Amino acid sequence: MADAAGTLLDTAAMQRVGGQLGSNPAGLFQDADGKRYYVKTLESPAHARNEMLAARLYQLAGAPTLKYVATKAPDQIATEWIELDKKCVARLSADERKQAQQWFGVHAWTANWDAAGLDGDNQGVVNGTVLTLDVGGALAFRAHGDPKGKAFGTRVDEIDLLRSDPDNPHAVQLFAGMSRDDIRQAIGVVTQIADAQIRQVIMEGGGSDALADKMIARKADMARRLESA
Repeated sequence: MADAAGTLLDTAAMQRVGGQLGSNPAGLFQDADGKRYYVKTLESPAHARNEMLAARLYQLAGAPTLKYVATKAPDQIATEWIELDKKCVARLSADERKQAQQWFGVHAWTANWDAAGLDGDNQGVVNGTVLTLDVGGALAFRAHGDPKGKAFGTRVDEIDLLRSDPDNPHAVQLFAGMSRDDIRQAIGVVTQIADAQIRQVIMEGGGSDALADKMIARKADMARRLESA
């Protein structure tokens, strides 16, 4: 996930042209060619690696996200800047909501409790495609950076929680209306991924065997739920 030239993005050599949009320290940066990137500075390299791994898993599953670019600073995360046609769960049309629901299984698998966003602002639309705009709340850390600990285990309780947790109202708004068939299809997006592909993506992204084992186990838990649904 380096840039097109295969090099790491060096924000120290770029011009800052805009400020923070989310909860993490961040800014909009522009390179010498005028290309813009939104860059977040996270609490540690582990947080940045966690988000890059989540982005790789979303990509593996085919779930649309912003385009992530590797940075020279190990505690930074960068995405190519694009202008959104719309942003916020509440603004999605019925067809766009249906499109977003296709990736429910990926959000659940990666334990992305922030799939919809605190204010419903983690889903956006570009040229008719619904994107998840930030995957920093997936895997081992919460969106604000706190570790999930045992809450990120081998059981994918997010299949229920993302549709029912009153403390996550925008996720409930987006996913609660899914039919049984919708949920089965969304889970199937994940269960069709080969274990070897999951392990390869995680290891190539600097992850651990323990994380690969956990994500494979979470996929297996989803398969069991699919069989009993």
